[in-house]
Amino acid sequence: MDGLDDVFGDLFSSVDGVMLFSPSGSYYERFADVDDVDVIVVGTENDVGADTFVELPLAFDDVADRIKFGLEGGIEAGVIEDGDELACATRIFADEIDTVSRVRASADDHTGIYDLFAKSRAEPEVIKAVLELAIELGKKGQKGKPVGALFIVGDAGKVMNKSRPLSYNPFEKSHVHVGDRIVNVMLKEFSRLDGAFVISDAGKIVSAYRYLEPSAEGVDIPKGLGARHMAGGAITRDTNAVSIVLSESDGLVRAFKGGEMILEVDPEAY
Repeated sequence: MDGLDDVFGDLFSSVDGVMLFSPSGSYYERFADVDDVDVIVVGTENDVGADTFVELPLAFDDVADRIKFGLEGGIEAGVIEDGDELACATRIFADEIDTVSRVRASADDHTGIYDLFAKSRAEPEVIKAVLELAIELGKKGQKGKPVGALFIVGDAGKVMNKSRPLSYNPFEKSHVHVGDRIVNVMLKEFSRLDGAFVISDAGKIVSAYRYLEPSAEGVDIPKGLGARHMAGGAITRDTNAVSIVLSESDGLVRAFKGGEMILEVDPEAY
């Protein structure tokens, strides 16, 4: 009769590396004598002083997202390679690591999520809140009807200098931040009107109804996308902001950075 090592042995046999997601110091020390595979720590902080570390900008609650981000970050950092087989150890039910998954790293699965969160000026929590708002708006629309929306996140001072108001700014004298439930309801209501939302690095809503005026020269966006996407892409080339755009026509959410599209998300997949 086979033992558990025989049954589950395939999870660990011939792996190229082990990814430990936010391990405790004592758990990490158990791998001190492991020298036949690379041990990579993934987390928001390198609390264990690991030699090989991949930073998570957010403590993703969803395990699949946590592992996907760790793999993409590992490939980006050059600590794992396309095709590597990895044993990913993380926690689900307990305060300590309790689950192991075997995953194959694939450069073809690059989503752009690592670039969006880890290499942006705005705080990761702010970008996540805006992205989730755009996805929710894409799912539900405005009173059941599809809407388009444009959010510019980060480097707000420069963005304001490269835009002009289309109407009265309802947030001019307020100190509200994206992510608050009531504020999100307000943003959804205002999204049906023209113009972009400008949001600071820390999440303060600086303005609504902004007409962006960056030069579109040299900005590369996919064919079929309109003025909202062009403006969103162009402003990120001229500033250190990222833009998150909800398309009214196809319902997809796209993110731009450095004048290029780095992420495309179907809200119905979330």
